[in-house]
Amino acid sequence: MYNSKIVGLGYYVPESVVTNDELSTMMDTNDEWIQERTGIKERRWVKDSGETTSTMGVKAAKVAIERAGIDKDDIDFIVFATLSPDLYFPGPGVQVQEALAIKTVGAIDIRNQCSGFVYGIAVADQFIKTGMYKNILVVGSELHSHGLDKTTRGRGVSVIFGDGAGAAVLTREEDRSKGILSTHLHSQGEHAEELTLKAPGMGKRWVNDIIADNDPNDESYYPYMNGKFVFKNAVLRFSEVIMEGLMANKLKVEDIDMLIPHQANLRISQFIQKKFKLQDRQVFNNIQNYGNTTAASIPIALTEAWELGKIKEGDTVVLAAFGSGFTWGSVIIKW
Repeated sequence: MYNSKIVGLGYYVPESVVTNDELSTMMDTNDEWIQERTGIKERRWVKDSGETTSTMGVKAAKVAIERAGIDKDDIDFIVFATLSPDLYFPGPGVQVQEALAIKTVGAIDIRNQCSGFVYGIAVADQFIKTGMYKNILVVGSELHSHGLDKTTRGRGVSVIFGDGAGAAVLTREEDRSKGILSTHLHSQGEHAEELTLKAPGMGKRWVNDIIADNDPNDESYYPYMNGKFVFKNAVLRFSEVIMEGLMANKLKVEDIDMLIPHQANLRISQFIQKKFKLQDRQVFNNIQNYGNTTAASIPIALTEAWELGKIKEGDTVVLAAFGSGFTWGSVIIKW
């Protein structure tokens, strides 16, 4: 058995910055209202540039591969996490394989929304631990902006989300005391419809139903979120899964050098930081600048924290996410 280790990180966000003030020209909202509830000041949205979820993922992947110091053909497997694929099927994993001209390795798509990158890391970690693969590319990428209800009706959701991509290259680590020490995954499907997008869907409304009705007031193809309920569950599950990971490795809260939480809402991150009595230097947040980029949020934040020198060799790094499904998880890393 081996451990896996992150050896390359990269991210990409669109050039177009959308401020809260700009959103106030589209819907009944304002900067104070958005910042008070979410902590978000601005986000990046793709604007008529031809960018897609897969092309953003490719750009992030190229940076991660270069920083890993390997050739693209050293990649043995691709894991792509997203809720906003270019195509309903196939998923973007194969598009990354094509765009990077990587040999015909396997590609798998993860549909775990906000927990997608954590689940992707867990999948890659297991493949490497067993010796099946040596180098795995894990991508999280989202293009939310083209699917949001940018009217007052949808403001509770639309002000939160941004576009972007992040990527990591994992490789085999012989020293079992280094790299990814453990991963912890959970789900609770009874709350699936508290944070969801119902259409198109075979069990709800399929494309032909939407076309037949031609109803401009049909909200089934816009995201829905029961915000207060999601917040309540998020702070509980974040706490539980972080502690689960620490206990599995005989670590204490004070051993955390850097916590990278999924950037869902700054208020959730602040709640967790206060509960665990962590100092500002022990938690990294960038939702203020990018909004919630779902599966891309952790790799973007992880890359930024590393670039800024906030993560050093030997540090204990914790990744944690909670989102639609409900699904949640954590990753404990000895950097």
